[in-house]
Amino acid sequence: MNILENGIFPDCGKYCGVGLGNFDGLHRGHMALINTLVHKCRLNDLHSVVYTFKKHPENILRKKLFTPLIMTREQKTAILAKIDIDTLYFQEFDEEFSRMTADEFIKDILVEKLRSKLVVVGFDFRFGYMCRGDAEYLKKMGRKLGFAVIVIPPVKVGGEIVSSTLIRQYIAKGRMEKVFELLGRHFSISGKVVAGRREGRTMGFPTANILPEEYLIMPAPGVYVTRTLYQGQWYNSLTNVGICPTVKNDRTASVETHMIGFDQELYGKDIEVFFLKKLRSEKKFETHADLINQIKKDIEKARNEWY
Repeated sequence: MNILENGIFPDCGKYCGVGLGNFDGLHRGHMALINTLVHKCRLNDLHSVVYTFKKHPENILRKKLFTPLIMTREQKTAILAKIDIDTLYFQEFDEEFSRMTADEFIKDILVEKLRSKLVVVGFDFRFGYMCRGDAEYLKKMGRKLGFAVIVIPPVKVGGEIVSSTLIRQYIAKGRMEKVFELLGRHFSISGKVVAGRREGRTMGFPTANILPEEYLIMPAPGVYVTRTLYQGQWYNSLTNVGICPTVKNDRTASVETHMIGFDQELYGKDIEVFFLKKLRSEKKFETHADLINQIKKDIEKARNEWY
């Protein structure tokens, strides 16, 4: 998979099929779109392109409204690299780009730059200045300019339309089973392990502490059943999201993971923590002994979720 940013789109010797969207989370709806794109491109000998953005457009257009993201750009790239896509294109969405009209986007980007013969979008796709372009307008212009348009209908799970917004709401509530249903995989947080206070190690439960990117959505504070990926190996784990009130005095949020049976040095190493289920909310214990007893109980409860 080629990864490109802005600039000139190289001539690949073929016309292109293009999937458009922000694709935050790469949830079931997004994957339905991308799988359709790949299938149609194979059938019609087109070069498949996923065209997305470096930053969430709402965070540029509505400067006072911060939309937390479900995944990092690196996570998005890693997932798409496993799919047979020819090119992943990251567009810089800045104020200048936001002023591009729907017609300019179609003619300058889709027709001239990408040489599109197929465009695949979601049912609620909007584009161009003031979001004046939509899927129906794209179809109309496609008929005029010579490219086909496929609109992916809503994907529903349990009667709910799958969307990044809904998934963010469930993450923020700690409802990880619902997140799994809508994403089609477990929500994860990745990062480099940083030095902590080492209280966990002194209590017999060493933790790997990571500081997630500030722009990411965070699960509700609490203790979670997790699985942690390190250097290609999976480890059962328990993860505390929050401020660790028993052993910390500051209010800085953190992600602290105890990997069962793992006692190697991890500082500076990359790990990825996958959230399966929330066990309980955070609470302050009177003594370290009380906390240790609770952690033991948490591990026993978690065993049924590790399979």
